[in-house]
Amino acid sequence: MSIYSEIASNKRKSWFIVGGFFLFTLAVAYVISRAMGYGPDAVAIALIFSGLSSLGGYYFSDSIVLGLSGARPASREKDFQFYTVTENLCLAARLPMPKLYVIEDTAMNAFATGRDPQHAVICATSGILSRLDRTELEGVVAHELSHVRNYDMRLMSVVAVLVGLIALMADFFLRWGSLGGRRSKDNEGNLGALFMIAGIVLAILSPFIAQLIQLSISRSREYLADASAAKITGYPEGLARALEKLAADKEPLEVANKATAHLYITNPLKNHHDSVSWFAGLFNTHPPIAERVAKLRGM
Repeated sequence: MSIYSEIASNKRKSWFIVGGFFLFTLAVAYVISRAMGYGPDAVAIALIFSGLSSLGGYYFSDSIVLGLSGARPASREKDFQFYTVTENLCLAARLPMPKLYVIEDTAMNAFATGRDPQHAVICATSGILSRLDRTELEGVVAHELSHVRNYDMRLMSVVAVLVGLIALMADFFLRWGSLGGRRSKDNEGNLGALFMIAGIVLAILSPFIAQLIQLSISRSREYLADASAAKITGYPEGLARALEKLAADKEPLEVANKATAHLYITNPLKNHHDSVSWFAGLFNTHPPIAERVAKLRGM
């Protein structure tokens, strides 16, 4: 498969999942609001609360993540290869130069954050900078630049709002039921009972389903970033070799946690293996490295 067809395929897959997630959210909102006897006003209120809770994380994500990671600003003098590789790739991709940071940790990893190309940050560990050659580092940096170029932070913020909305509605519905909430007269009868049963089922299952969809979108954007990186560098093998070195590194990144793990190029917690079952793989934030390498080498 060519790089261009791989990119197009990953984009279609991502937006198909996002579109399905949006329709699923609307269906959950409709069923729960009908079960409670409320109209669309309740959904709008839940959406506002969920949106506000994610807005701060969206606008200040770079400061929050960098603060948690204890990263230092990179410099041309001290981090010459990291700095010049990023400069050259930004020129090739016609992107603004992001802010660069380094985490002093021997574990190998990197991530990008920021709400748009004008406010982007790329952060790499000292371990990955010291153990990759220039071609491999180009693949990693191009992958992170691709996340910036594809507005993945913005997309995942929208997805987070939808996940938060579903969780909020489900929690509110279950609390409403436990407090003896009663439906309006317009919502009584057989149809009302059906909506109530459906509402209970969705209130229990929908947060779990929403999280699975969120993880699926995260994995699809990793594939897209890999393909986009190959387009920027014109050399998929560089990123493939880098991913193999990352897979061989078994050291967890101390500053990473479950809240930030999805940002990194590979899982920084090192608490899963590529040879997991299909069901267990649903809960991973990243696709198996072996599959990513195979796709890159098939381009």
